[in-house]
Amino acid sequence: MFSAPRPLADGTVLRPATPDDAAPLAEALARSRAYMRPWEPDRPDAFYTPEGQADRLTAQSAEGRAVPWILTEGAAVIGGLTLSNIVLGPFRSANLGYWTDVTRTGRGLATAAVAEVCRAARDDLGLHRVEAGTVLGNAASQRVLAKNGFEEIGIAPEYLHINGAWRDHRLFQRILHR
Repeated sequence: MFSAPRPLADGTVLRPATPDDAAPLAEALARSRAYMRPWEPDRPDAFYTPEGQADRLTAQSAEGRAVPWILTEGAAVIGGLTLSNIVLGPFRSANLGYWTDVTRTGRGLATAAVAEVCRAARDDLGLHRVEAGTVLGNAASQRVLAKNGFEEIGIAPEYLHINGAWRDHRLFQRILHR
């Protein structure tokens, strides 16, 4: 995995997240909580605290099956991306999740960050495929995926428990070695 920060656009930097990022990450997530509610699982209040984020980041590092990144502008966290459920061997695949701060949407930051994480998944982690899912009505996220070469592979009924109910999801994949 790359360890050096990657400049994107407008002074935004993508870099691996560490437990030291817990406080600004919790602040950004709390600020964007209502905005992201239609696309996110119900989370306990503790998730939106520095302690909750430190615990989450530490657990992800310890299990080795997830790689979290953050988007920053200066000291502020303005987004996050995670490759999770990383499987090596003949599958060499992972799931991608991402979000941008409510104050930074519509700038192309998610598109640029997803491109860089896919590059890192291919070149640094040696993955072959990345999968992502969106709630059916999340057109903005679907555009981010389309701009990054993801192809729709189907609809998964009642795929994830999001915003209080089991929601159908549109599934996408990107084969990284094309």
